[in-house]
Amino acid sequence: MTLTNVVDLVYRELMDVMVLHRSGLPTLSCDDRSSAVRVLRLLLAAILILMASNEALASESKQVLLLHSFGKEFKPWSEYATTIREELKRQSPWPIDITEQSLVSARSSDEDPETPFVEYLRALFAQRPLDLIVSVGAPAAGFVQRHRKDLFPTTPMVFTAVDQRRINFSELTANDAVVAVRIDYLAAFKNILQVLPKTKHVAVVVGASPIEQFWRHEIAREVKPLEDRIELIWYDTLPFEDILKHASSLPPNSAIFWELMSVDAAGVVHEGNAALARLHAVANAPIFSYDESFFGKEIVGGPLLSVLEGSRTTAATAVRILGGERAGQIKVSPIGFAAPKFDWRQLQRWGISENRLPPGSTVLFREPTAWERYRWQILLTVTVLLLQTALIVGLLSERRRRRFAELESRQRLAELAHLNRQTTAGELSASIAHELNQPLGAILSNTETVELMIKSATPNMDEIQTILGDIKKADQRATDVIQRLRRLLSKAQVEAQNVDLNGIVAEVVNILADLAVTHRVAVNAVLAPGPLNVNGDRVQLEQVILNLVANAIDAFGETSNENRRITVRTALRDEATAELSVSDTGPGVRADALKQIFEPFFTTKHDGMGMGLAISRTIVEAHGGRLWAENKGGGGAIFRLTLPVSKLRP
Repeated sequence: MTLTNVVDLVYRELMDVMVLHRSGLPTLSCDDRSSAVRVLRLLLAAILILMASNEALASESKQVLLLHSFGKEFKPWSEYATTIREELKRQSPWPIDITEQSLVSARSSDEDPETPFVEYLRALFAQRPLDLIVSVGAPAAGFVQRHRKDLFPTTPMVFTAVDQRRINFSELTANDAVVAVRIDYLAAFKNILQVLPKTKHVAVVVGASPIEQFWRHEIAREVKPLEDRIELIWYDTLPFEDILKHASSLPPNSAIFWELMSVDAAGVVHEGNAALARLHAVANAPIFSYDESFFGKEIVGGPLLSVLEGSRTTAATAVRILGGERAGQIKVSPIGFAAPKFDWRQLQRWGISENRLPPGSTVLFREPTAWERYRWQILLTVTVLLLQTALIVGLLSERRRRRFAELESRQRLAELAHLNRQTTAGELSASIAHELNQPLGAILSNTETVELMIKSATPNMDEIQTILGDIKKADQRATDVIQRLRRLLSKAQVEAQNVDLNGIVAEVVNILADLAVTHRVAVNAVLAPGPLNVNGDRVQLEQVILNLVANAIDAFGETSNENRRITVRTALRDEATAELSVSDTGPGVRADALKQIFEPFFTTKHDGMGMGLAISRTIVEAHGGRLWAENKGGGGAIFRLTLPVSKLRP
């Protein structure tokens, strides 16, 4: 019985037990208990089978040796090795146990440096037979072929990441498979001339190790057809520090071809990508190469060997061999250059036009445009800007209409205020006439006296001088009365000035003095110490205070109240606010009328227009202040207004 059959049987038995349980039976019968025991036994059997399967699978783990040419960190082989490991684990149906070793002797030109390494490998794998050896790079492939009889006579092998020129096909055995590449140096150099047609010099970076010297001669041989177009500059005889200096001062129309730099002429070993990165930092010419492992930051690009393609093919070949196929029967065509690809950043750095790239080229690492990177943000921003523009246009239009409406309203208010002042002046006509009669009568009396004194035989000039001074003072007093009346009746535009609120109160009290006497009302002014400066129109503020005091006088009517008193008080409420209050001892304001008293055309007088307090509140609010009324606890009403204090001195 297979594991799948056991699992199916366990599943059916469990379903039967669940049905019995859901039937609501309080206890299990003997048959039910037998079913439960049978399920447990089957479950235990499934676990045992699963454990056995895992052990069998574990026993099928494949032992693979990954042999590096120089070391684990030497490009391009390090990139191939990393990708091969990943692909083996992805493609293999068995667990893969990978052991890695490096052929350090490939860096040396000694005659027999490999003997110690052979002894080491023989001892290492004496008790651990290998299922497969994968050699990465030409030095590793050569080492395996030289010592195959001594070390691995029957172990299958895959030679990969090696140019077909480095494989001795005549010595391959039935246990050897080859995943070779074909480096086309002529095509690589033609790519340089295509993207940079003016190139005259190509500096070739290649090291001093045996394999690097092999490729130095191969490059010279393959690129010979281009010797009439370019001059090759060889760096294999220079220490790397000198190479950096020379590469930083190459003549115009130069390029650099990166072949390999594992060991320089000074014997210094260069692992990883450090050497290429340092060259890129100082070079004054673009860098090209032949392998994808160098692509991604420093080189311009072109037709390159694909690391992924070579690694996938290698892993697929290895899996076939591990599955039982004979290595020698697996034939893989050499892998050539993939479609050209270029680094957009290097194209921009060296000013290479994309129009010069070979057909079918792919440009990578292209920085997205602002539109591509922030498309939604730009659309959102533009939408918001358009909405804001529409809103601003609408607000400006609304502001313009509001300004016209305010101007028209202000004109209407000025006309109403002017009418209110005329009405108030009519009510104060008797008081004004009385105030004018006093200085005019004094002038007449003093004039007659002076005439009599002049006709006397010995006129007293000092006395005449004193009388003339009294006449002048009376005339000035009459003039002041007339000017106040003209200001009150004027229809001038609102003119905001720095005015003294105490002075306005004193002037209003003086104007209403005779009216107060006529109505038997005492008007007292309790002023704040010093000037109380506010910013406003003197005439309008004077009209507001005059309306409040005149309304307070009218509020007494014909009542027999003996305590007929009005108090006008000014004070500095805080550093930014001045307060004025007009309180009386009259009957106060009806509670139902208190909320409507400032509404237009609302009045408690039989002959009132109902506009005085409405105009007063509008004037105060136009000055940035507030006007309200309330009843006092002991009787009477009090009207309060606040105005912003002016920061300027008069």
